Amino acid sequence: MQKVVDYLSVSDAPGKTWVQSFLETEDLVPVPPEQRTWGRWNYISFWITTSYQINTWMIVSSMIQLGMSWWQAWICVTLGYGLSTPFLVLNSRPGCVYHVTFPVVARTSFGIWGSLWVTLNRGAMACIWYGVQAANGGTCVLVMLRAMWPSINDLPNHLPASAGITTRDFLCFFLFSLISLPFIWFPVHTIRHFFTLKSILTPIAGVIYFAWCISKAKGLGPIVRQPATIDGSQLAWAMLTSIRSCMSDQSTLIVNGPDFASRATYPSAVALPQLFAVPIGYGLVSFFGIIVSSSSQVIYGEAIWSPIVLLGRFLDGEPSSATRFGVWFIAVAFIIAQIGVNISANSVSAGCDLTSLFPRFINIRRGGYIAAIVGFCMCPWKLLSSSNKFTTYLSAYSVFLSSVAGVMVTEYWLIRRGHYRVADLYSTRKDGWYWYACGFNPRAYAAYFSGILINVVGLIGAVGRPVPVAATRIYEISYFTGFGVAAVVYWTLNLVLPPVGKSRRFEEVDLSEFSEAAENRDGEDEHPGEGDENEKEESMEGSKRHEIVLISDV
Repeated sequence: MQKVVDYLSVSDAPGKTWVQSFLETEDLVPVPPEQRTWGRWNYISFWITTSYQINTWMIVSSMIQLGMSWWQAWICVTLGYGLSTPFLVLNSRPGCVYHVTFPVVARTSFGIWGSLWVTLNRGAMACIWYGVQAANGGTCVLVMLRAMWPSINDLPNHLPASAGITTRDFLCFFLFSLISLPFIWFPVHTIRHFFTLKSILTPIAGVIYFAWCISKAKGLGPIVRQPATIDGSQLAWAMLTSIRSCMSDQSTLIVNGPDFASRATYPSAVALPQLFAVPIGYGLVSFFGIIVSSSSQVIYGEAIWSPIVLLGRFLDGEPSSATRFGVWFIAVAFIIAQIGVNISANSVSAGCDLTSLFPRFINIRRGGYIAAIVGFCMCPWKLLSSSNKFTTYLSAYSVFLSSVAGVMVTEYWLIRRGHYRVADLYSTRKDGWYWYACGFNPRAYAAYFSGILINVVGLIGAVGRPVPVAATRIYEISYFTGFGVAAVVYWTLNLVLPPVGKSRRFEEVDLSEFSEAAENRDGEDEHPGEGDENEKEESMEGSKRHEIVLISDV
């Protein structure tokens, strides 16, 4: 058995204790300089490609069905993703400055051991969402195969009704899952080339699809001329709900922002590209979805909001060779888009999270494959078909993630104000900054549960239970209330019970090798690095030396 355990173990430096091997592995220590390869254009292409997915094309459909006009729905999408971007930038900052991933950043606020619950939650959601996105990808494979071999659409079904899926659809889901596996193999610092390719191919396909639908409809269609059917306070709350839905869709990416930010060549490569690329990318793709669906009402007499379903309709009857090739090309672009989304939002996130939970046996690559296996075995098509509220449950999970983000952002920007002790992130020393109470930070968990409680009644109402109107209104802006309450409670508790290392001055510096006198001053809520310049320079040099030691240890 020992040989089996050794074979399954992730390679690590010999001589470490169990605790050391748990806290400090190759995928948990600061990213070495040679792997910090993501520049500003990599982040721009990353977000452009992430926005190009099936869900983004369809996101305005629910808003228009609420009674909004197309331009009101489009404003909600642009505002929703635009408002989520500052939260993403704020939470990504520790990753791009200190080059550590989300599970390690979570240790600064929730504690060395307390962070495990947070990463477990995020990792589990990544596995579930991987399966859901893979199911969507299977529909893209079906359209691609129909364009090549139309007879695939008539493949006999050999599965029982209890399976919840036909042989044809299962084959397409299996093929998409199989195609995705090689992309999980590549390390995070090299997968940027895939996103660059995707950022070139998918917009071309999107523009072609956009123009093709307008040409077939001989205009923009009736949806763009359809007025809103609600107004006043009803319209205002519908818009707030829609904005919250967009922010909920981004909540997972906000929390694990440090995962990709840790690969940045320099900190400024992360902030501005994300601030502009996220709202522009999602706004443009959702605009394409509006026009394409509007044209479908002219072509087929009904608004078809799914771009893949509409694309499949183009193959009905006797399509020409040119039509089949055009459908094939656009379907391939959507397949690439879904693979990219699963990598950016799910496989890498699951890999980072599971690494921190089972570091001896799992690294980022293995964690990504675990997410793929779980996503396949959970039969996502059955979940989606058996409950039309499944996506409501998944979106409601943002209530929990908004509280996590509120605590993490407040910790970095308002409590310790950029000051880090990287050494203490990998240590169980009782006098370490992040040990708190036996490795758990009670302040963080008090704030975390406060952010959940403010929305929990409205969350119950979202899944079908009768609740007061006030609770529903609070839930309709749940990301703001969850984030805000958690942030205020955490800041207040740290004001009353200041932790070791609390600072009044913002300065992004690693104090791992700072002098004992400076350590005492931090504990008294003084200004680290406020003395003479020589002492400050020694602190910075100590930071660099410690980072090299951590990497060489692994």
